[in-house]
Amino acid sequence: MSQEFVHVAQTSDLESGAKKRVYVGDQRVLLAKVGGVFYALDDLCPHAFAVMSAGWLDGEEIMCPLHGARFNVKTGEVLSLPAEDDLTVFDVKIEDGKVLVRLPEA
Repeated sequence: MSQEFVHVAQTSDLESGAKKRVYVGDQRVLLAKVGGVFYALDDLCPHAFAVMSAGWLDGEEIMCPLHGARFNVKTGEVLSLPAEDDLTVFDVKIEDGKVLVRLPEA
């Protein structure tokens, strides 16, 4: 049984190059818009559980506000230490101006 997509924002809520925290149920999610495309990732850094939506978005990279680890927002791939694990990336789709996010199976 697959998880359902959940409406988290309107497409007009974010300019390209912006980010914000949204929720899918109880799960905090980082929503970023890069090059006009929306991406959704885990909002907690896997290194020290800092809030990624409080970090800095620079192009395709998000930087953790606590220790400066960088991640690719498109793939979740860790790009610099001290983090060693990737961020989880969630499925995103756009329907009728709504941004919808689906969490992976538990």
